[in-house]
Amino acid sequence: MKLKILHTNDVHSNFENFARVATLIKQYKDEHTLILDGGDFADFKSIELQGTRGLAAIELLEAAGYDALTIGNNEMFNGIDTLEHMASNSSFPFISNNLFKKDKTTINGVFKSVILSKNGLRILITGSSPNMGEFNDGIGIYMTEYKEAIVEEIKRNAGDYDICILLSHVGTFADEPLAMEIPEIDVIISAHDHKLFSEAKVINNIIMNSAGNYGEHLGILELEIKDGEVKLLHSKTISSKNAEKDDNILALLKSNKEKAIEVLSQPIYPLLQPLWHDVIEENPLTNLIADGLKDMLNCDIGLINSGICNAGVFNELSKKKLIEICPSPLNPTSFEIQGKYIKEALEQSLDAQVCLADGRGPGFRGRYVGRLHIAGAEIVHDGKFVRAIYVKEKLLDDETWYTVASSDYLQRGSGYESLANNRNEKYLAEEIKDVIRLYANKSDFIEKASINRWKETSKVETFQ
Repeated sequence: MKLKILHTNDVHSNFENFARVATLIKQYKDEHTLILDGGDFADFKSIELQGTRGLAAIELLEAAGYDALTIGNNEMFNGIDTLEHMASNSSFPFISNNLFKKDKTTINGVFKSVILSKNGLRILITGSSPNMGEFNDGIGIYMTEYKEAIVEEIKRNAGDYDICILLSHVGTFADEPLAMEIPEIDVIISAHDHKLFSEAKVINNIIMNSAGNYGEHLGILELEIKDGEVKLLHSKTISSKNAEKDDNILALLKSNKEKAIEVLSQPIYPLLQPLWHDVIEENPLTNLIADGLKDMLNCDIGLINSGICNAGVFNELSKKKLIEICPSPLNPTSFEIQGKYIKEALEQSLDAQVCLADGRGPGFRGRYVGRLHIAGAEIVHDGKFVRAIYVKEKLLDDETWYTVASSDYLQRGSGYESLANNRNEKYLAEEIKDVIRLYANKSDFIEKASINRWKETSKVETFQ
């Protein structure tokens, strides 16, 4: 028997590229074809997804004829309720063998594995999602060990399938040793670390492929299954760059964008006063976020980078405006860190080139890193060096551990490496854009946001 697998991974809501991929799928699929996605198809930076609770992504995958998808981290980032809504309304299965609700119960609409039939061939498909450690609790999920979960699904379905496919959103670095440890797997569609294979690898007789990211490529595997053996006949990963965009996909995008804009454009409330923004200069919008984070997480200091936002907001606030100005699905995060590392980061922030550096990093959807903004503290500087930092009117002490309310981006040390020297991190399920929503109508926070915390002076003060 023959089987052709067409696959994508890590599309991250790059739907214009996906419209090209859909054309390639039509071109290459035949009666032996299975169409799979390795996760992170849905990225909630997208207005279409925010305004339809993810259903726009389902419609696109259904229109392209997908047979199954595994759940990546980005499918989780809008919360467990949205994930359940998507999975429960999908005609194709959402698969994860190691993902559960925080109370360890199953997520509605999510399967540990499925057996699909293609021309009499019984195909076991299981999938693994990435464990995000301490972050799991904040977004309301519980993860089990993926290797054990894979073995359990293989044993549970023993004798009922002819070929086993693993959709792995754990990363190629983990999948290669996995191929050595679990020989019952026949094919691994790898994802999460955005690796692009020009052709499939065969490791321990297990066929492994990955199609890069952002819908820029489509992976193709052509297999023959005979006498219990799975043989790779041909493989390639083809670029979508020169493909025409599929008209049906474009029509769905247009329709869902119109629906989403109508829903998201409804005003939440009028602003008490404008909140302007700047990447380098201290500004009230980023100060508001720092103040809100400090209040929300009850910490000594609030700390956030201005690159978290792309623009200011002036008249009224809507969900659409929040997505436009703060597209990153980053979460309010608290941690403990010593004063010397806070000082190091703040001093770096005086350098415009640091602020204008590429902000690329996990979960970040902005362009620049941006200047650090602080709440609960005052910084004295001379334009080049930080001369003093006061927290609760006391000089910051290098060795003292302070509680900081920030984002998971800064907690990882993205943009400002010294901030990674922290401990006891905790995450909230909300996103940074929710901090704006929760505090931009509070008059005391609006007034406070206009008060500068960076004080330039020629007077040199030393640390004690």
